[in-house]
Amino acid sequence: MANTPELPSRRGVLRTAAAAGAFGLTAHTAIGRAVAATPAPDLPGGLIPYRLPYLNWAGEIAHPGLWTCAPRDGQQVADLANWARAAGWRLRARGKAHTWSPLTITPGTAADAPVLLLDTTKHLTAMALVPPPAGAPGAVRAQTGVTLEELLGYLAGHGLGVTNTPAPGELTLGGTLAIDAHGTSVPAAGEAARPGHTYGSLSNLVLELTAVVWDEANGRYALRTFTRGTDPECDALATHLGRAFVVEAVLQAGEETPLRCVSRVDVPADELFAAPGSPEAAGGRTFADYLDAAGRVETIWFAFTDKPWLKVWSLSPERPATSRPVLGPYNYPFSDLVPTPVSRLVGRLTAEAAWYLAPQLGALQYTVAATGLTTSLATDLWGASHHLTFYLRPTTLRETANGYAILTRRADVQRVISEFAGFYRERLEAWADAGRYPVNGQVEIRVGGLDQPAEVAVPGARPPLLSVVRPHPDHPEFDCAVWVDVLTLPGTPGAAEFYRELERFCLDTYDGGHALVRVEWSKGWGYTDAEAWADQEVIGEVVPASYGAGEWAEGTGLLRGLDPHGVFGNAFLDELLAP
Repeated sequence: MANTPELPSRRGVLRTAAAAGAFGLTAHTAIGRAVAATPAPDLPGGLIPYRLPYLNWAGEIAHPGLWTCAPRDGQQVADLANWARAAGWRLRARGKAHTWSPLTITPGTAADAPVLLLDTTKHLTAMALVPPPAGAPGAVRAQTGVTLEELLGYLAGHGLGVTNTPAPGELTLGGTLAIDAHGTSVPAAGEAARPGHTYGSLSNLVLELTAVVWDEANGRYALRTFTRGTDPECDALATHLGRAFVVEAVLQAGEETPLRCVSRVDVPADELFAAPGSPEAAGGRTFADYLDAAGRVETIWFAFTDKPWLKVWSLSPERPATSRPVLGPYNYPFSDLVPTPVSRLVGRLTAEAAWYLAPQLGALQYTVAATGLTTSLATDLWGASHHLTFYLRPTTLRETANGYAILTRRADVQRVISEFAGFYRERLEAWADAGRYPVNGQVEIRVGGLDQPAEVAVPGARPPLLSVVRPHPDHPEFDCAVWVDVLTLPGTPGAAEFYRELERFCLDTYDGGHALVRVEWSKGWGYTDAEAWADQEVIGEVVPASYGAGEWAEGTGLLRGLDPHGVFGNAFLDELLAP
């Protein structure tokens, strides 16, 4: 990597920007003058660089202005890669910045860092149907700057859809493939497999990828297309963590089937998260009970409350008589726009450091959800699948989050959820008894399938090598994943320490016996008592071991081989994916 600039120390790069506040204002002030003085790079192909601030979802990774450009096509990305190699710069794809982790830029990125952001959302947004392979009803070729809302709307217009999708529709396709974004779904009891669909991540839909990679024969970066089931590089690029630049993807799709979504706020956590075989589990209202009935379940459990917001989606070709039809996504306005009472209370927590108000905030958020579901007639909805699975707008409350996928057997899902929920509640209460309130948001729990090759309509397909829900070679009995996230306001005192307790519990409890934990790439993980992505054992040992030595080595080795000069990367990825 002789032409890559010398990088700052890992500790300096990964130090959190909590002192900068939710929007990084202190950091902006501190380096604003240096930013203004940094000369614009001379880019190839007539591309004009411009300054653009970077702010991730929770505002904890912020920069007041990195040089940015908007390539018009894949060839311009290749030209930029050759320029960057010669000039000593690094290139980072910029989509919607809806991430928590330092996969795009790292906290503390210097004002004059030789980092160029490539905005994919301006021009790399084309879509077109293509002939599907045998076994899939449809396929689409899409450039990676298109948003999921645009992509799934396009597919729905042709009678096609997908099973799993994240809640925010504003995510770019490139970003979702980079981190194997997921939804929440497993087969309901008696549900037959549907051709073209997967219960795994969106990365498992990949049929073909076009990326900018190093061409050794010609000594240049160039565009190259890789095919699933034929080219092993495709298995690495399908979840590349930002260590590559994919410009176009071909994805399979299945037939669109409308969904029904029923929300409830009356099931106590003691029942929903009950231990299997306990008296609380006997009433038929556990998470696993709803999972068997519908296959698509999510709970949002506000801090210090006892009744989560439970969402249950089910396949529903015909509208049930009690369901309200919807014509678009984002059907929970009380969640999309922060109500005034909530914003005022959040203001007190943050401005006055009144963190002891966390129980009141949790209770208020529950009340807002329970009341809002009724007043907006949103307890029972029916419509196009993407209209019901997209429910989170950028205008919602911005919180920081940790994230893990716990691989297990379907039969052990309730056990895993009960164990996690029990430990979380015990520790939260213990901290509160000590006068400390590290969590003021909510716990989100979902269950999804793994990236099974049998769900891919091409022969010889393998799971994406670095997908969080890649089946583990030593545990073929694990057939699904419990996704858990704990959210809190940025800057909450003690949050990293509390997250570390949760992470250590998961690592000790889900160690490959009845379950195995993996980190969720886009969220917080690798905690010390002070910050995320800093625990050397988790980064260097735990994460690789959770995939299996051969799979991790193959995936990271392929990515390094496709970009041996490190043009597409940053200091964090250099360490995480090091040989």
